[in-house]
Amino acid sequence: MGTVTLGIFLVVLGAIFAGAVAQRIAGLGFALLIAPFLVLILDPHEGVLLVNICGVVSSAIIVGRVWRDIDWSMFRWLTLPSLFGSVPGSLIAVAAPAAPLAVTVGAVVLAALSISLVLQRSDVVVKGNVPKVLAGFGAGLTNSMAGVGGPAVSAYAVLARWPQRPFAATLQPFFVIIGLVTLAIKLLLDPAQAPALALWMWGAIGVVILAGIFTGEKLGRFVRDDTARLAVVVIAFIGAGLATVRGIADLLG
Repeated sequence: MGTVTLGIFLVVLGAIFAGAVAQRIAGLGFALLIAPFLVLILDPHEGVLLVNICGVVSSAIIVGRVWRDIDWSMFRWLTLPSLFGSVPGSLIAVAAPAAPLAVTVGAVVLAALSISLVLQRSDVVVKGNVPKVLAGFGAGLTNSMAGVGGPAVSAYAVLARWPQRPFAATLQPFFVIIGLVTLAIKLLLDPAQAPALALWMWGAIGVVILAGIFTGEKLGRFVRDDTARLAVVVIAFIGAGLATVRGIADLLG
């Protein structure tokens, strides 16, 4: 990323801002929005790692705003299994070549979005702790591989009829933990994957995340949850499709 131009970096900042807005309004959507685009704009390995870093920062900031609504019992059931998913996912992400990883990121997002849309129309209701464990493991696996951990727990939330408010709040500390674990494993295995950004660029990213969260908090008073989720899905579909096409083109070319 040392060759990133100012124009490309501004596009990256725009994607991060949009992701932070979605994260604050809907409780998730940060990675869904920016992962495909950062993989498209940057190297897939560094793009996913940057998604992990920004996701940890944004969720950590939001935690303090939603503390009272966090379901800590649900948090524990999701977090422990996610750690077992993060290890193999991180190993795959570090070892995979750039083109297959780009295809994987796009395909994971497309599949997760499609499944979520189908489940929203389902009358099935799941109960018990086994679905929580599976959701946590799946989130850890996909977060480490593709930078996207929300769809797995989102699918569980739909099937378990988990109310939106505690769901969105509980995801924030959950994303912080799985993000930190993923970052630690990846950087331990291959420190060279760390994005080589100038100090002022990291500062700009932090400011943009704060601005996005503040904007999302203000807009959240006027935007319905279902409208925000629909917007996230549409944009994520476009980005995931582009990332997949680029990866396939690189594989064939």
